[in-house]
Amino acid sequence: MRTPPGSIDRYTTSQRLNHWLTALLLILLALSGMSLFHPSLFFLTELFGGGPATRAIHPWFGSVLLISFGALFIRFFHHNLWNADDTAWLLKIDKVMANKEDEVPEVGRYNAGQKLVFWGMSLLILALFATGIVIWDQYFFAYTGIPAKRIAALVHSLCAVGIIGIFIAHVYAGIWVRGTMRGMMGGSVSAGWAFRHHRKWLRALARGR
Repeated sequence: MRTPPGSIDRYTTSQRLNHWLTALLLILLALSGMSLFHPSLFFLTELFGGGPATRAIHPWFGSVLLISFGALFIRFFHHNLWNADDTAWLLKIDKVMANKEDEVPEVGRYNAGQKLVFWGMSLLILALFATGIVIWDQYFFAYTGIPAKRIAALVHSLCAVGIIGIFIAHVYAGIWVRGTMRGMMGGSVSAGWAFRHHRKWLRALARGR
């Protein structure tokens, strides 16, 4: 698809599909996981064909998520390495929240908030998968004892709460910063958006890097 005049390519089609598949899996995992978390939320199992079906399919959603997010990690981890600009940006977060980004240090492709989301997601998905394996009794019951399963279930639940919070914050930020969703839906952003929010990235593109 041709980039509109005055726009800048930010994401390829495969990158966007990878992103939206990961988002869909996170939603499915959140809904199926909450349905199993507390009796008051058990009605959510109807979305997946009932309790037994939900219990069976939930860990498979997690396994596919690990693969999908792993592909995102390989694509973008080098853009999310922390540097001095990120610390300086984070110290000016009050200016960012007040929509005064001209008073904030310039950042590259991703700002400190986006990088924290990326690394938070990375660590929590690994923790969720590891603890999920311990409590996936259909295949791994014999490999761990009851005390280990109890601890894994607690850690799994806490990590789930954390990743749901990060996911909500990520969605909110994408909507709050006008023009961001255009990049994830169509693959391109306006030059003005890039200059305002990721000026160092725009300068690097202008230099052909």
